[in-house]
Amino acid sequence: MLNIVLFGAPGAGKGTQAAKLVEKYNLVHLSTGDMLRDEIARCTHHGLIAQQLINNGQLAPDSMVVEMIAEKIKTHKASEGFIFDGFPRTIPQAKMLDSMLPEHGLRITGMIALSAPEDELVHRLLCRGKCSGRADDQNEEIIRNRIAVYHEKTAPLIEYYAAQGKHLSTKGVGSIDEIFHNLCAAIEKLRQVCCA
Repeated sequence: MLNIVLFGAPGAGKGTQAAKLVEKYNLVHLSTGDMLRDEIARCTHHGLIAQQLINNGQLAPDSMVVEMIAEKIKTHKASEGFIFDGFPRTIPQAKMLDSMLPEHGLRITGMIALSAPEDELVHRLLCRGKCSGRADDQNEEIIRNRIAVYHEKTAPLIEYYAAQGKHLSTKGVGSIDEIFHNLCAAIEKLRQVCCA
C-alpha cells in the first residue's frame, strides 16, 4: 500500500498534483483543506471555527483535523493507499498520524516535498483567489502570513520524516506535467526503499 504525505507551502501545487497522482496510482486524496471547506459550506460547528481561523491565515486545531482524517481512513479502508495533502502540518500531528495508522494496518511510505520560491507561491495564490473567490487567496498579507506559519510550524516536518528515511524533495516549478513526472520518479524511489 502506498501512503504519501504530499508536502509544500501554500501554492506549491499539492492539490493539482494530488489529482494526477490519484488517477495514476488509484489512491484516495485526503485534503484537509477540502474537508474543512466542506465543513464550512455545511455550516457545521467545525466549519464555523475553521472559517474564522482560515480568514486570519491560521491553522485549524489538531484535534479537529485528526478526527476528520481518522474518519476518512475508516471510510476508505479498501483503497490502494492515501495521499495526505495538508496533513500533517505540525510535528504533533505527524506523531498522531504515526500512532493512528497502525490501528488501521497502515504506515507512511514517504513524504515528498514540492519546493518553489515565495514570490512564485504568492503569485499563484493571488491568481487562484481571482478565479476561485476564496477570501484567503485574495489578500497578499494573509497569504504571506500563511507562508510564514508554514515555515515556522510545518517546515520542521522535513527533518521529522528525513530522520525516518522517508523524505524526498522535488521542484514545484515548471509545467504541471514536468512536476508530475518528477513526483512519479520520487514515488518510485520511495517504493524501492520501502520494499527493499
